Amino acid sequence: MPAVTRARRTEIQREAARIRQRGQLDRFPVERIVTAMCSAIPEVSALEAWRLALGWTRTEAVQQVAEQYISDGLLPPGLSQQQLCRFEHGQDRPGGEYATMLARAYGADPAQLGLTICGCNLANGHVDLGYGQPHKTPTAWGVPPYEVETMSTAAGLPAVRESLHLAVLEHPEGGTVVVEVAEAAVTHYALNYSKHPPAILFSEVHTARSLLMNPMAAVSRQSSGVELRRLLGWMSALLGNLAFHLGDHSGARTHLLTATHLGSSTGDQRLTAWAYGAQSMTTRAHGNPEDALHLAEQGVTLAVDNLQRAQLLAWGKLPALAAQGRSDDANATLTEASRALETAPGESPGRFGFDIAEFRLHAAESHLGLGHLDEAAAQANASVEACQPDTPGWAAATLVLAQAEAPRHPSDAAQRALDILRRVPAHRLRATARTRLTALSHSLANVDASDVSDLAERVRSLPAHIDPQGGAATA
Repeated sequence: MPAVTRARRTEIQREAARIRQRGQLDRFPVERIVTAMCSAIPEVSALEAWRLALGWTRTEAVQQVAEQYISDGLLPPGLSQQQLCRFEHGQDRPGGEYATMLARAYGADPAQLGLTICGCNLANGHVDLGYGQPHKTPTAWGVPPYEVETMSTAAGLPAVRESLHLAVLEHPEGGTVVVEVAEAAVTHYALNYSKHPPAILFSEVHTARSLLMNPMAAVSRQSSGVELRRLLGWMSALLGNLAFHLGDHSGARTHLLTATHLGSSTGDQRLTAWAYGAQSMTTRAHGNPEDALHLAEQGVTLAVDNLQRAQLLAWGKLPALAAQGRSDDANATLTEASRALETAPGESPGRFGFDIAEFRLHAAESHLGLGHLDEAAAQANASVEACQPDTPGWAAATLVLAQAEAPRHPSDAAQRALDILRRVPAHRLRATARTRLTALSHSLANVDASDVSDLAERVRSLPAHIDPQGGAATA
């Protein structure tokens, strides 16, 4: 949307008001008023035209969106007038959740608002429960590609769990069918890890794991029993990662130790290697980079291919070295990880895989820890560009970029962080993103600027992932 002058904007508002008044007098439905506005005023987007046709200011529109969240028992995510303005003028695009709530608030189809979401069919303000069209994607385990879906909905999680439950009810003694369904469930959770709030996915994986306990006991000495234990190991690995992203580090350590043991006892070297890398991550977060380095090196030794080797070098060993200030060793490890990634047969998406965006993220954060701000900013920017907007990886890379910019461009850094808080609902923010937000806010504490103050207030008001009663917040 091209920029317009303030005088032209005033003319647009007056013309829109006249069209709306004529439409009301003639008892036109909102859709016809919008059509008339868009025809008469080319500068007006469909999203802005709907708001003007309803006679709402941006303040009123933001409140209407907030009420949609409240009616669903959710906390409003903090959509601002400025962000809505950016949506209306094409400077930014809302994610699927905001698009749904805007459509509900306006009483329109998202397509009528110009908010059709790629891979989704949004109608009447609700997300279609279909999974979209399948396409070829490598699995999380690095095996040859097979058909998977382009998206997963909230309804998809309980449906997967119910299918696993049905398989267990049909075969309480375990066996091949239960193993196959459990394997499919684990793959689904891994490939769709970033599409769901951590608390919701944690609950689903926990329930799925508990469904396999009795079948595992019934066939513990059979070959299918070994397979079930291996899959229970992967579910434990998922739970460990999810607990870490909920800020429950002691719980994460318990689940990851279980995953390491089950991987080792069932001969699943990929699982064991990955679990060592995850343990390295949690240990480093506790401020113990020496032990974190030891765990990462154990994982690297067990890596089954170059893709996993690149992951464990960049995710585990590199940040542990950077945390110790070992710049030369960190640079050597970064080079080694880059070469391993270049020679890997293909990128494997999902929590147990690795891609160039995640590699750039770890490189950026390690440069940041070593005080190499220019290198950190360059790598973080490359990671942002490789990520899908509004995803956890995008938020992480954007926050690292903001941290690298903060010493020289504090207002730009604060605006990047505020943009994340406007676009990503609080219950979808991982604990790692909250830690980066807090660190950024603290680093800007001595900067006297309104956006810096706004950031500090927004960070302070974020609801906890885990409430005082020990329940995981889902909204």
